Amino acid sequence: MRVRELLTLARTHHGVQASSKKQLLDQVAQLAAASCGSLNEQEVFDALVAREKLGSTGIGEGIAIPHCRLGHCQQAVGLLLKLETPIDFDAVDGQPVDLVFVLLVPQDNPEQHLKTLSHLASLFNDETYRTELRRSIDNQQLYQAAIESEAELRLAS
Repeated sequence: MRVRELLTLARTHHGVQASSKKQLLDQVAQLAAASCGSLNEQEVFDALVAREKLGSTGIGEGIAIPHCRLGHCQQAVGLLLKLETPIDFDAVDGQPVDLVFVLLVPQDNPEQHLKTLSHLASLFNDETYRTELRRSIDNQQLYQAAIESEAELRLAS
């Protein structure tokens, strides 16, 4: 799935403040529940924390892609956050994280989950894509950068 299919402006958050991974995941759960009526805040938080216990979703270069499968999730949902100040996320390269793309998917579609994760990882692995996101100054610019830069990268490949 492409970013434009997962993300909405309402689920794009610039300037998020968090002092730890746990606090960030708590905020993510609140934001997800507020923007997707079918999601339960506690269920989202518990699932994300459980996934992090298996290994950090900090993939390096200041990026984290927390993800989980949820029973009450009807369709794949993405949230994009640009942090005010980078935080420790136990990333593979040891660098703090400032860009977070959260992926929540239905419990019953593990193949789509893996394909979408792979697409997101390759997208965020692109330096140009990361730079465009980091240049944003508000929610609207962050959303536009995420959508438009993905389209440009797809055209170039």
